[in-house]
Amino acid sequence: MKVLVTGTAGFIGSHVAIKLLERGDEVVGFDSLSDYYDVTLKQARLARFMDHPDYTHIHADLADREAVEAAFAIHKPQRVVNLAAQAGVRYAAENPHVYASSNVTGFLHILEGCRHHGVEHLVFASTSSVYGANTTMPFSEHRSTEHPLTLYAATKKANEMMAHSYAHLYGIPSTGLRFFTVYGPWGRPDMALFLFTRAILAGEPIKVFNHGHHSRSFTYIDDIVEGVIRALDHPPGPDPHWDSANPDPATSNAPYRLFNIGSSANTPLLRYIEVLEQSLGRKATLEMLPLQAGDVPDTFADCADLETELGYRPKVMVEEGVANFVEWYREYYGE
Repeated sequence: MKVLVTGTAGFIGSHVAIKLLERGDEVVGFDSLSDYYDVTLKQARLARFMDHPDYTHIHADLADREAVEAAFAIHKPQRVVNLAAQAGVRYAAENPHVYASSNVTGFLHILEGCRHHGVEHLVFASTSSVYGANTTMPFSEHRSTEHPLTLYAATKKANEMMAHSYAHLYGIPSTGLRFFTVYGPWGRPDMALFLFTRAILAGEPIKVFNHGHHSRSFTYIDDIVEGVIRALDHPPGPDPHWDSANPDPATSNAPYRLFNIGSSANTPLLRYIEVLEQSLGRKATLEMLPLQAGDVPDTFADCADLETELGYRPKVMVEEGVANFVEWYREYYGE
């Protein structure tokens, strides 16, 4: 297939691009290399596959309507994986407008490209953050997500609703994937594992919010990529059992589907830190801080549908995944 992958300089997008190229697909990558975090890391990710004969790179922003239209018109992708977004829960307090331009306006441009160019399947990244104020665990796609707690989560919830409307109006098969706390080699420097590793190696204290009373479905990058690829290969159809009198948020009478992709293990944050200490061979100094605005104490993924419908369940445990990250970090930064 020819697949348009947005965000190929990003953490997840670069891994997805490599996986698609390895299996023989043609990849058109789209990324603006924004300076939200270290651009040299993004360039290093791209360097791993930039010269592949089946890879074409477009350096542009999703908010640039003409650039997105040209990407579809010139390259005519059969399928699309939209992973480009302004990420980060806390950064929205500083720069809310970039979330609207990238995550909402940019996603609209992707939907319009799919609409006008007969794309067979759109797979797009959502987030566990859409569960917001929900406290019933594990989080299920079949429950309502009407109470996001951050602007980032709200934009991703908007993506889900926008994709559904286009699936309904124009028959575009669309699959939304709710990622749960992704970590691993080539990860994002603004995420906890990266921040903790850097601080511990520098002999600095690590900031532990909610006094460590967090738990997460920490999900290793390879598990996320496998889920993305499997979803891409299975375009959804209308659910024949969908009931408009009792609507299921995860399915539709349109060709639309939502899946969680998250570890089946709910790991306490303090255990996550303990595993990191073991991998680094160093103890951390913990600076205990209160819960931050917009943070949720716990996330826990219900991935029964992912296993039933796509035949897959994330399986990498934090002990293996964190060790792999530390090995990469030491090699990449020469620590």
